[in-house]
Amino acid sequence: MKRLNDYRMKLTLIGIVAGIVIGGGRAEADFTYGTPKNMGAPISTPYGELAPCITADGLEMYINYYNRPGNYGTWDIWISTRETVNDDWGAPVHLGSPVNIGQYNQAESISADGLELYCMSYNRSGGYGDWDLWLTTRATRNDAWGIPENLGPVVNSSYMDGSPSISSDGLELHFSSHRSGGYGSADIWVSRRATKNDPWEEPTNLGPVVNSSASDSIPFISSDGLLLFFSEERLNAPIRPGGFGNQDMWVTRRASISDAWGAPVNLGPRVNSPSLEAAPRVSPDGSTLYFNSERSGGLGGVWGDIYQAPIIPIVDLNADGIVDADDMCIMVDHWATENSLCDIGPMPWGDGVVDVEDIKVLAEHLFEHVSDPTLVAHWPLDEAQGTTAYDNTANCDGTLMGSPVWQPDVGMVDGALQFDGVDDYVVTGAAPNPEMDAYSVLAWIKGGAPGQAVLSQIGKANWLCAEPSEGALMTELTMSGRNGSSLDSQAVITDGNWHRISFVWDGSYRRLYVDGVVEAEDTQDNLDISSNGLYFGTGKAMEPGTFWSGLIDDVRIYNVALSAERIAALAQ
Repeated sequence: MKRLNDYRMKLTLIGIVAGIVIGGGRAEADFTYGTPKNMGAPISTPYGELAPCITADGLEMYINYYNRPGNYGTWDIWISTRETVNDDWGAPVHLGSPVNIGQYNQAESISADGLELYCMSYNRSGGYGDWDLWLTTRATRNDAWGIPENLGPVVNSSYMDGSPSISSDGLELHFSSHRSGGYGSADIWVSRRATKNDPWEEPTNLGPVVNSSASDSIPFISSDGLLLFFSEERLNAPIRPGGFGNQDMWVTRRASISDAWGAPVNLGPRVNSPSLEAAPRVSPDGSTLYFNSERSGGLGGVWGDIYQAPIIPIVDLNADGIVDADDMCIMVDHWATENSLCDIGPMPWGDGVVDVEDIKVLAEHLFEHVSDPTLVAHWPLDEAQGTTAYDNTANCDGTLMGSPVWQPDVGMVDGALQFDGVDDYVVTGAAPNPEMDAYSVLAWIKGGAPGQAVLSQIGKANWLCAEPSEGALMTELTMSGRNGSSLDSQAVITDGNWHRISFVWDGSYRRLYVDGVVEAEDTQDNLDISSNGLYFGTGKAMEPGTFWSGLIDDVRIYNVALSAERIAALAQ
């Protein structure tokens, strides 16, 4: 990628961006989740609550409570309000009749104008099955909600239908159903209409790309219509494979509202725990994920408590710890493309093109020092003196053995560590033991010879090494059992030049990258990684011939599968 390194060009670019953001004029993305936090009182209670839905202005939250004192039935709908989005949520108030009438009533989604509340209700008079989809309306935001109306036999069936989620334009209604024609015990369906004045069309199943043999349920469509979140249903049904616990949350994307939904992706171990997580909801501005969890530390009750976690765009594009002109140059180099690394606005997941919306988001974080929560270990190797290679992210410092030499001025990123190829190496304590769904390992290297190792796990496998014949990048990280084998590339890394070498595992594929380009890939059923310590500069058993003769710099471990775009940016 071309780099704009002229200082005056950078200053000019920053000035342009500042004008865009301050003056308001106009000249598939990577994101992550922050640490989940229990919403606490007065929202979370010991009784159990589920699936909040929030108005577009962020000032009303509708919450479903289980057997809460004041309920008319088992599940009832309550409302919490606040004066501004910066205020705390107020104590919830029972929505009353005619919406709550006893038994089971749950609010699931509210229209963009705040005048239509889509609900699900059990055995309500006028229904077609046990659970049906209903709609209550109000004339203005200051009026009371009217008598709910059943969405009719085109949408509802004689089976269980629930969890409606209305799109912002009001033309798509996603919901879950146990009706026949699905792929699991519950599937996600969608009904469409040409205009908001037209009737809903016959629902269609989202198909086997999205739905599985498990119970796929409780969908929620983002306000821009490009992400569909969902979870598994709390029934005696199979659990969707690839998860982290009892029930997990997932998301599927589409490039535009006219495109098909892609393969679902697990939301990952930062928000999914070994316990139950369900009912994902996203704030209208895309900044916050709300969900239910029965994880320890909550107040209890069926479905646990309501948690919230920030949705964080990755704005440090080159991962150097600060958002600056270099990141803007990366974005400019990908202007008007679909590059997912740079597509960070207006929502954290982007809108499919790198444009002024992305520059605005980047500019909001300009000159900030940022940390990446997915970076679980990072050894810059910039110490210049001493016998400790410090891990800047976790408590996994390394100890220099033999006599490696600090080279403070010759690294690819500041300094580097020189190994003699005889008996120099670094040993760390217990390595970050990531969830096995995803993993990425990167290092800058220079020199070396065929058969030598850059990074290995003690007694387990050589993670990044040069194969013994030509010196091409290879890895021994493989599945457990007898069927495991190394992954070999054809890209020689022992030619005396600097190379960024990377290994990425996404739960199904393992890939090797050299200088930002994928050089080898295959599929694996699993990956055999333990918490054993790591070696830098020698093989897993310190065999003769595996000691590295050259420089190693900037070693990183992530607990996610980095995208090709991020790998490319980290190779600059």
